[in-house]
Amino acid sequence: MATGRTHRPATRSRGIPEATVARLPLYLRALTALSERSVPTVSSEELAAAAGVNSAKLRKDFSYLGSYGTRGVGYDVEYLVYQISRELGLTQDWPVVIVGIGNLGAALANYGGFASRGFRVAALIDADPAMAGKPVAGIPVQHTDELEKIIDDNGVSIGVIATPAGAAQQVCDRLVAAGVTSILNFAPTVLSVPDGVDVRKVDLSIELQILAFHEQRKAGEEAAAAAADGAGPVATTRGESESADKGPDGDVPAVMPA
Repeated sequence: MATGRTHRPATRSRGIPEATVARLPLYLRALTALSERSVPTVSSEELAAAAGVNSAKLRKDFSYLGSYGTRGVGYDVEYLVYQISRELGLTQDWPVVIVGIGNLGAALANYGGFASRGFRVAALIDADPAMAGKPVAGIPVQHTDELEKIIDDNGVSIGVIATPAGAAQQVCDRLVAAGVTSILNFAPTVLSVPDGVDVRKVDLSIELQILAFHEQRKAGEEAAAAAADGAGPVATTRGESESADKGPDGDVPAVMPA
């Protein structure tokens, strides 16, 4: 089977915009669900709704793949699954190493979706000597002293960092020096990498803060709507009095992020 070290996806060379590339996994997830239900074809409107985008954007994205569907019929589900999987490089084997086997790293190691999506966890690596040899998800943890050898032996080009923030940059530097060219970073810090190395950052606290912003905005909109309807005092969800929500003229101000 081909490894990720010798075969790279061709999305950039074919001029597919990064925004389109970012949506392809959403389409693939929706299409895979349809395939599992033995749905043969799907319209652009149905698929767009399932993926959470508008149909015009979906049709534009698929045009980069050379797939335009059939008028009155829609798109062939199985063929689109193949097309998108091929474009994302998921028709080959991508060995992955996870560095940092704490609670988060162990949870990632136990995630069952890697194998079905073209990724193989080749090794689990941790700096704690007490973790060495301990099986996690059926894979023995190896010490960071072996990192470079592990990457070379397995032809790894994708690394996952799940270490504390203070150790992340050093781990990143070692991964890059050993030949890793794509990194998924779960550590709460920004990594510095040379040209030619791709980093995707997953920060759960940022995602929660964004959700908090939307919750605060919705609460403000509900309070404003109630005031406009003359509904009287409105109980807040954060223990604030009605007067605390109003401006100097008694109006409810726009809610701004902290």
